[in-house]
Amino acid sequence: MPPKILIVEDTESLALMYQSYLIPTGVETRIAYNGEQAMCALNEFEPDLVILDVMLPDMNGLDILSSLDPDTAPQVIVLTGHATKEMAIKAIKLGASDFLEKPIEADRFRITVNNALKLKDLKQTVKSYQTTYENGKYYDLIGSSSEMQSVYQIIKSASASKATVFITGESGTGKELCARAVHLASPRANKPFVALNCAAIPKDLIESEIFGHLKGAFTGAIANREGAAGQADGGTLFLDELCEMDINLQSKLLRFIQTGCYQQVGSEKEVKVDVRFVCATNRDPLLEVQEGRFREDLYYRLHVIPIALPPLKQRGKDVIEIADALFKKISKEEGRSYKGMSEGVRNLFLSYGWPGNVRQLENTIRNILVLHDEAFIEANMIPALPNAQSQSHAATPITASNQSEAVTQSVTSSTNELATSVNNTSYVSSQVGFSQADIEPLWIVEKRYIEQAIDACDNNIPKAAALLDVSPSTIYRKIKSWEEMQVS
Repeated sequence: MPPKILIVEDTESLALMYQSYLIPTGVETRIAYNGEQAMCALNEFEPDLVILDVMLPDMNGLDILSSLDPDTAPQVIVLTGHATKEMAIKAIKLGASDFLEKPIEADRFRITVNNALKLKDLKQTVKSYQTTYENGKYYDLIGSSSEMQSVYQIIKSASASKATVFITGESGTGKELCARAVHLASPRANKPFVALNCAAIPKDLIESEIFGHLKGAFTGAIANREGAAGQADGGTLFLDELCEMDINLQSKLLRFIQTGCYQQVGSEKEVKVDVRFVCATNRDPLLEVQEGRFREDLYYRLHVIPIALPPLKQRGKDVIEIADALFKKISKEEGRSYKGMSEGVRNLFLSYGWPGNVRQLENTIRNILVLHDEAFIEANMIPALPNAQSQSHAATPITASNQSEAVTQSVTSSTNELATSVNNTSYVSSQVGFSQADIEPLWIVEKRYIEQAIDACDNNIPKAAALLDVSPSTIYRKIKSWEEMQVS
């Protein structure tokens, strides 16, 4: 996209002459003949550079310059036919990048404009490399541990590049926040960031979600629709849970990544876009390749800059920093006051392993704030937390009262846990009168419970999957397997 230049000059012949000077450079220009037009154009046109005359019919050009926000303002070159040393110094102090006295030769004008645009690019590059890490925060990522410092450094180093970033990490570690940080640290920060969860979309629809479709391309396509690829043009496309993508679609994705071109569903016309790819998965991508579920060529095409997000249990005191930030955020959402945590709360948070990572911590904090009105958080407000050390369902709840001594609590296996959630008491193996005649195949019990969950969520499968703590793709696969059983 060519740079945009706003020419603010009240003399029409001069404005058109300056515009003609810039024609060979290929920039996009717009003219404003007074201060009011200039202020409107600054908001609507969003120029990269402003050629600003000082003497305007309705205001002084330096007043316009002084009103600009230095953090977001375009580069400004000040023009005047009555130059003084004092005026030049004032213009530079107000943020002008250069000062020109009329009349101006074409070559001098073009050189000055070119230098100002280069200065803008340089400032943007420097800004993208500068860390926004302050008080344990890097964009929306929080934590001052050495593990997270390494993550921040990778993001900073990769920010100016278009290279694909591949994020791995357990569920709940903040992969989408990391992807947003990659986008915000890049020169694409003011362009779209489009996130697509490959696990939450049926495989029959995911191609349309990525590439879009034309009206009538398939049943239900009642209008043309731009996909995520088109929406992300100029910006970043984040493909979350990439390893859940159907392997037949992976070849089309590979071609799109290699060429930047794609076809909408139902169209033979190729569309070309400029997109940076960021991908994420909570699986081991190499294992998925070895198992034949993920294309090897796509893996090596995407796995350019890997970022491994550490689980919360490996991040030390980050949990306290994150908890404090979440308490502040959620207390505002829930209309509660928050003044701090006791030492007991801090110790309990530090000693717990957080198997659900930041997502589990956030849910725990919301539970505390919803159920308690107190502004200062004490240990006895924390709900029982399952033991993070075991991958089985046997668990020892961690509470303030038993933090120093282990209390064994027996929890049923995943099958019985599913069964006890259903109101029908015949599913519970410990129920009096339960006999062999009452036993049903496990898939039927599971099918009935999942269908109840889907009905309770008004047929919203992603929402039901979230409440069941499984991937939406898992439910879609089970539904398909049940249909195949019925057919056979």
